[in-house]
Amino acid sequence: MSSSLRPVALTDAPAVTDLLNRVDEIEIGRPETDLHTVEADLKRPGIDLDRDSWLMSDGGRPVAYGLLWDESGGERIDIDQYVLPEHQEAAARMLAAMEDRALEKARENGAARAVVHLHLNAAPTLDTAVLYARDWRVVRRYHVLHRPLDPARDRLPEVPAGVTVRSCATRADRSRVHELYQASFARHFDFQPRTFDAWLHDIGAEGLDWSLVWIVATDDLGDAGFLLARDDREAMGWIRSVGVLPAARGRGLGGFLLRHAFAAFAARGRDTVGLGVDTENSTGAPRLYERHGMTVHYAVDTWETVVR
Repeated sequence: MSSSLRPVALTDAPAVTDLLNRVDEIEIGRPETDLHTVEADLKRPGIDLDRDSWLMSDGGRPVAYGLLWDESGGERIDIDQYVLPEHQEAAARMLAAMEDRALEKARENGAARAVVHLHLNAAPTLDTAVLYARDWRVVRRYHVLHRPLDPARDRLPEVPAGVTVRSCATRADRSRVHELYQASFARHFDFQPRTFDAWLHDIGAEGLDWSLVWIVATDDLGDAGFLLARDDREAMGWIRSVGVLPAARGRGLGGFLLRHAFAAFAARGRDTVGLGVDTENSTGAPRLYERHGMTVHYAVDTWETVVR
């Protein structure tokens, strides 16, 4: 069968979702990619699908997919790539095209080089020899954690003295969550500052159930942290981010927000909740999640290369 490489169209989203779920089944044992997630990726602000996306088909069926986007406005460029195991040659061809485009994009930003990041399952369908041959290396590991839920056990926690929690009900609250996010994650690995509007797109604000976003405040500090969760993943309830301001850490606010989210998902009938964490996170988040019964579902590596 002949293979072809072309840009992705929005109408390809169902076929891309099917491909990613086939990859999921190999890498993590079950499909966990939702159509709306793929569609949101293809609609990222600033993406030109004709130049920033790639789809390789064999006999009319997708076998490899790539997407490139730029959040830094400088040299840092991100790419995604998924491939079926028997199509490594297609993967190498696509990777070369993405590296070329990353350098072009970085130069459009006024940078002399592109520092490119790619997130892959720690046991990927892509042969990592392809990456090593092109001077890629692993610079970070993330864990996707999960935890079973039980409505009899996971009840709303008692609010600590001197603490209040509220749902994110107004636009002002949403703006406040954005501010808390920026301040909480500013020193984290690979953090990219985002404007309010860009952040709203990143989190899929139009389809977000804002009753699953909470702000926690203390009497002495005011708004001190947040938790943003979503209930639109078929596989599990999902905690997208938990952040506590540096001045408020060590008071149990992160754990309180986690228990609050567990209870909310359990009350909705969810049997599992998940989240992702940087294994080298310096705030103690991995230990916090472990104490709250979360275990490793699978690992994801961040690969990096520099293109000049």
